[in-house]
This record gives sequence, C-alpha cells and structure tokens, in this order.
Amino acid sequence: MSILDIIQKRYSCRSYQEKEIEQDKLDRIFEAARLAPSAKNFQDWRFVVVTDKDVKNKIASVTNRPPLFEKAGAIIVACSNKEYIMQCGQAVGPIDVSIALEHISLQAAELGLATCWIGSFDAQKAKQLLNIPEDVTVIELMSLGYPAEKGRQNTRLAIEEILCYNKWNF
Repeated sequence: MSILDIIQKRYSCRSYQEKEIEQDKLDRIFEAARLAPSAKNFQDWRFVVVTDKDVKNKIASVTNRPPLFEKAGAIIVACSNKEYIMQCGQAVGPIDVSIALEHISLQAAELGLATCWIGSFDAQKAKQLLNIPEDVTVIELMSLGYPAEKGRQNTRLAIEEILCYNKWNF
C-alpha cells in the first residue's frame, strides 16, 4: 500500500469496537511517532496511552462527547515538555506533537485501526487524572482502536482552492 493509499484510507473514526489493541501494533504505532521530525530535534512529545477501562472512561469524560471515545481501545494523551518559541513566532509543542500524532494516525490506518483527533477537552482535568506535571502541556487527545463503522469519504476542496505558486493568488 502506498503512502497516498494510507492517507486516503485515514478518517476521523467516531465509533469503535470494544476491542483491545495488540501490543505489537501499539509498538509499531509509537515507533512511527518516535521517528517524527521535531524542531531542533527536541523530540519534545510525550504520550500517555490510556487502555485501562476505568481510566479511559475518566479521560473520555473530560471531552465534549464521552460516549464516542469510551469504546476505543486506547485514548492517547499527547503532551509536550518544551515551551520553546521558534524564530517564526510559533511554539514548537503544538507543531511537533501534531506531526507525531499524524504519524500515529497513518501507521494506525495501515494496521487496520482508526483514530480521531480530539481537540475539545479539558486539558487541566486530563493532567490531574494522569498526574501529568505542571510544566508539561497537554496538546491533544487522540482515540485509537478498531472501527465499528466503515471509513467515511470526507469532501475536500479542489487542489486549485488550496494551492498557488510563487505568490498568494486566491
């Protein structure tokens, strides 16, 4: 399967089978994350993989739609341990963690698993539930598991609507 095939297969899953994820698949998924690029090679991402049902339900409860995520095999709590601001004015944490999460998402799709980025959650409550230190930033949550639904085709803008060359031409 080509990388473009995997990208086309990936979608935001909102319905999971209540099924455990095999350790070898988790190992491959987090190896993909480990290999992600990062600013200044900080490798500032840190992941808490929540698989215990009770803890998973507590983490799901800090999202805006807990029932969507409780059945997932895991909820990934993606964090950054750096506060560095790049010369362009952007913080490294959200960018580096997002790249690593997309590596996770694509590797999961290749393995027959599905993911969903979860941006609507209470980061402070997640930190408290998992004993994440104050100096670590929770950037994003991601559900991971076996889909209970078939992948959806998301509509995408035409290439001409998102791409121009040499100057802004929209």
